Amino acid sequence: MTRPANGRRLATWRALAALAALIWAGAVAWGSLTPAAEMPSHLPWDKFNHLLGYAGLTLWLGLASRRWWWSALAALAYGILIEYLQLGVPGRAGGDWADILANTLGALAVGLGATWLARRRAGAA
Repeated sequence: MTRPANGRRLATWRALAALAALIWAGAVAWGSLTPAAEMPSHLPWDKFNHLLGYAGLTLWLGLASRRWWWSALAALAYGILIEYLQLGVPGRAGGDWADILANTLGALAVGLGATWLARRRAGAA
């Protein structure tokens, strides 16, 4: 049985979004788990960067799965894991509640926004 062209196209886009989510998660891990001595001494907009990082991760996960709340929860769990792993990284202060809050706000912003848009589109159809 073959898939219709639209089904194949959708599967391709979802696979690309999943790949983008993996790359994004890798970039977040690299930036978060690099020892402090190898990072710039001051990064401007630190909490905003956290918010954007986890908003982006939620976006890519959601585009891959179309399950926006699960994507937000997965991004949040990943952020908590990264904060825990930072405890073992020289010069990093892991477990920062302000970082976790910024991560959560980014993930929830995309989760809520995408859910609202999906419901609005479903109501208009």
